[in-house]
Amino acid sequence: MPTLEERLRQIMTDETAHLHAAPDLVERVIRSSRRRRRQGRLAALATSLAVVAAAPLYVAVAPGAMQAPAISETPLPPPPIDDTPPLPSEPPSLGDLGDGREFGHVKVGYLPDGLRWSHWSADLGDRYTTAWNYDGDSGGFYCVQIHVYEGAAVQMADDQVRAHRDEGEGREVAVGDRSGYLVVEGVGEDGMEGTPTLTLDMGERRRVSIMFSPTYAKKFPDATAVDHELIRIAEGLTADD
Repeated sequence: MPTLEERLRQIMTDETAHLHAAPDLVERVIRSSRRRRRQGRLAALATSLAVVAAAPLYVAVAPGAMQAPAISETPLPPPPIDDTPPLPSEPPSLGDLGDGREFGHVKVGYLPDGLRWSHWSADLGDRYTTAWNYDGDSGGFYCVQIHVYEGAAVQMADDQVRAHRDEGEGREVAVGDRSGYLVVEGVGEDGMEGTPTLTLDMGERRRVSIMFSPTYAKKFPDATAVDHELIRIAEGLTADD
């Protein structure tokens, strides 16, 4: 049986016998036919490859058995970037202070009735602090807190007092033979209650700030009574050096 190419050759020969056709016309027609068939096969192959690429890739593990894809064609998402800043660590404490009346270089002679050491303190070297509340719970709210500034940190306390003085906030007070400065810190324009604070000058090397929480201050009849208690605490403060 004649092949397709042979039939095309014969047809072209018969049809172009009376024409001035190019000598290689038949060969070009045959090559064009072959090219179209090849392009058709390539298109079919490309289609099948696209189908395969879209389908999961399976690996045979046993005759007639298939398992989950061994290689994922879907790009894996990048690992999440943790841009959350680390939380600050807790400062070291002053250790077990017993009733809290002696901490660092300072001794507390007087505290209002009903207060217990909170079992909380912070030691920053030249600054340290502790507090008292009703139940002695370190996680509870404070009633009275005392900050001690020593050495280079004295300047920090003096700058705070100077800023209040420059703003016309607070007033100078005498604490025995020592000086102090009384101010209600953090009073906002909206009338928010602030923190009654007395900063005591305990000599060239030390300043002490005594604070009442705004909530604790409300238990006293008025601001005068609060100031009186702050001064009593300041009067009872002594240092071991």
